Amino acid sequence: MTDTPLVESSDPLLREAPRLSASLQPRHVAMISIGGIIGAGLFVNSSAAIASIGPAIILCYILAGILIFLSMRMLGELAVANPQTGFFTDYARKVLGHPYGFVGGWLYWYFWMVVVAVETLAGSSIIAQWIAVPAWLIGLVLLVSLTAVNLMSARSYGEFEFWFSSIKVAAIIAFILVTGSYVLGLMSGHDMDFSNLTAHRGFAPYGPLSVLAGVATVIFSLTGAEITTVAAAESKEPARAIASMTTTLTLRVVLFYVLSIFLIIAAVNWTTIKPGHSPFVAALAQIGVPGVALGMNIIVLTAVLSCLNSGLYVTSRALFALAAHGDAPQALVALSTRKVPTRAILAGTIFAYGAIFASIQSPTGVFVFLNNSSGTAMLFLYLMIAAAQIRHRNRMSPEARAQLPLKMWLFPGLSYLTQIGIIGVLAAMAFIPDLKSQLYSTLALIAALIIVYALFRRGRHVMAAGGNADTSRA
Repeated sequence: MTDTPLVESSDPLLREAPRLSASLQPRHVAMISIGGIIGAGLFVNSSAAIASIGPAIILCYILAGILIFLSMRMLGELAVANPQTGFFTDYARKVLGHPYGFVGGWLYWYFWMVVVAVETLAGSSIIAQWIAVPAWLIGLVLLVSLTAVNLMSARSYGEFEFWFSSIKVAAIIAFILVTGSYVLGLMSGHDMDFSNLTAHRGFAPYGPLSVLAGVATVIFSLTGAEITTVAAAESKEPARAIASMTTTLTLRVVLFYVLSIFLIIAAVNWTTIKPGHSPFVAALAQIGVPGVALGMNIIVLTAVLSCLNSGLYVTSRALFALAAHGDAPQALVALSTRKVPTRAILAGTIFAYGAIFASIQSPTGVFVFLNNSSGTAMLFLYLMIAAAQIRHRNRMSPEARAQLPLKMWLFPGLSYLTQIGIIGVLAAMAFIPDLKSQLYSTLALIAALIIVYALFRRGRHVMAAGGNADTSRA
């Protein structure tokens, strides 16, 4: 095999990195995109948002969904215009400069590394309800098992994720059909009834400002669609996969979210929904579907395992991309005979093992720490991508702009409006007690990464440039 560069770069520290496999099929990439967004945040965590906002939470999901959809469209334009760039944050690196790629790459890796740890703990706690085995031991088994899946090949990851995501999608479609039939009065003994939308203290019981705060609360459950740009690099038709993700697939998932929440609010008195308890279970119990608690626990477990599987995949590719640019140890670019970054995969599990053992002493404390420490990372990354898309388009000639196969609509107005929307969400978080710590923790992490870059990465560039100069003089 002849090694070829992952991306074109003038970076003096960039070594030639072997190419990853191109074994993922279009069906894999499509379901990876859907599965990246649909997780426990919809099936369980949405209960807290409903309880704190009321029926107006529907508007929160609509507004948050629009921001994510537009962000993915901008990412899609960058990805299709630069098909040789293989990783999510490398678009910012190529357009905005190397420091953005360094900070963005490590921030993205840290976000998904925390996801791996959180989902491992969540999955173990669910299974521990069914079998009399310590949760930490279950967590170890889950982590080792899905690590083995990722070590086999990218195709094995894609196949597992395809079936995980298929189960989630099937569950949502079944829920929409059953609950929709109930609300529309198609079931015997129940007439069409949408009174729950306004009957209990009105549609927006906490006022219009609560809707803006709610967007900041729910937007995190909609992040994850960018995984497709990572997976597409290992598919046979990356441009087609990315174009599909940024149009129909993301829109489809947002509709799943909005329609599901709408039907829950219509079917159930929202004041009876308890944070931490699945609102899907509450709706199906209201309808009278038997065995809903067990069935939903199985669906939630599937969602958790899906996120864990994807987290292991993304963290390894993030480290691989960072190492290819000299921002991580060069040993991490090594591939197995199946073109899998084995060392990068194993390195991404270390933090999760630490979280498992720390949870033995303080399960709740570990969860809180992990959630707060990663917090708003994805919003800052989406903001970075928006800045890259605007600069990239502005630098293009009119002829090149006309030939773009995928474009952000109404440029530049809609691009700037998306940026303003994301900044507005971040600003709103500073005034929400439950989210304030996440915002400040992420800002502290970004500041630390900037300092690390300034101290180490720039110094290495100076040394590399000096070495090159000495060689040329010799």
